[in-house]
Amino acid sequence: MQIVRNNVELFNALAVARLQGKTIGFVPTMGALHQGHLSLIAESQTTCGITICSIFVNPTQFNDKNDLEKYPRTEEADLKMLSAVNCDVVYLPTVEDIYPEDWICPEFDFGDLDKVMEGAHRPGHFKGMSQVVHRLLWLVQPDKLFMGQKDFQQQTIVKKMLELLHWKTELVRCEIVRETDGLAKSSRNVRLNKEERQQALTISQVLFQLKKENFPSPNNFYKWAIAELEKQSLIKVEYVEIVDTTTLQAVDNWNTKQELVCCIAAKVGEVRLIDNVLIK
Repeated sequence: MQIVRNNVELFNALAVARLQGKTIGFVPTMGALHQGHLSLIAESQTTCGITICSIFVNPTQFNDKNDLEKYPRTEEADLKMLSAVNCDVVYLPTVEDIYPEDWICPEFDFGDLDKVMEGAHRPGHFKGMSQVVHRLLWLVQPDKLFMGQKDFQQQTIVKKMLELLHWKTELVRCEIVRETDGLAKSSRNVRLNKEERQQALTISQVLFQLKKENFPSPNNFYKWAIAELEKQSLIKVEYVEIVDTTTLQAVDNWNTKQELVCCIAAKVGEVRLIDNVLIK
C-alpha cells in the first residue's frame, strides 16, 4: 500500500497507474473508517485496476463547529485497516493541498436537490461537500467513484455535479452496510453510549417496517414513524421523508413509477445519525 501525503506524490502515483493502462477507482472518506468504507474499497477492487482512498476531514461541510471538532480522527487505525484489505493508494492531503490560495471552486446550481432534507437542516453543508468532491475528483480524475447509499442525498447531488461538468467519471452507488442488529454503520456510532446505541436501533427498525407493512399513504407512515422514534427518550427527530430518488421531492402517494427512498435524520443524544431505505 502506497501512502501519499501531498499532491505531487498523488500525481506520480496516478501517472504510473495510467501508464500501465489501469482503471482508477476512487473512494473519498473523512476517515474513522469502518466496514462500510471497506465495502466500497472491495467494490472498487472488483472492477478497477487500482483503488485510491482519500482521508480528509473537510472543514467546509460542517455547519456546526463543535461537530467538526468532535469528528473522530483515527489515522493510524485507518491505515491499518486499509493495508489489511490491500488498498493500493491512500491519499492524506492537507487543507492547503485541497484548498490552495489560487483555487477557485465553480458555483453549482443543483436546483432543489440541495435545499431539502439535509440541505434544510444543515445550511452550507452541500456547498462545502460539493467543493471538496469537485477538488478531489479534479485531482484524482478517477474512472469510477464509489459512494455509499447511506448518504443518499449527497450521492444524488454528486451525480448531478458530474452531469453539470460533463465529466466521464462513473458514480457507483454501494449498498448500506449494517451492524448485525440493523444499525447503519457510521463513523459517528463510536460516540454513542450504551443507552443511546440501543435507542438508535429504532431508526433502522422503523425503516424496515416500511418495507414490511402496507401503509395507506406516505403521510400515514410519517405519523407512525415519528411517534415510534419519539417513544425513545434520547431521540429527537429532524425529518422523515419519502422522496423520489431522482428529484428528491417528497411524494404524497404511492402511485408513482419512479423509485422512492425513505430518509430519516435524528439526533440520538448529541449524535446526529442518518439512514434510508429504498422502497421500490
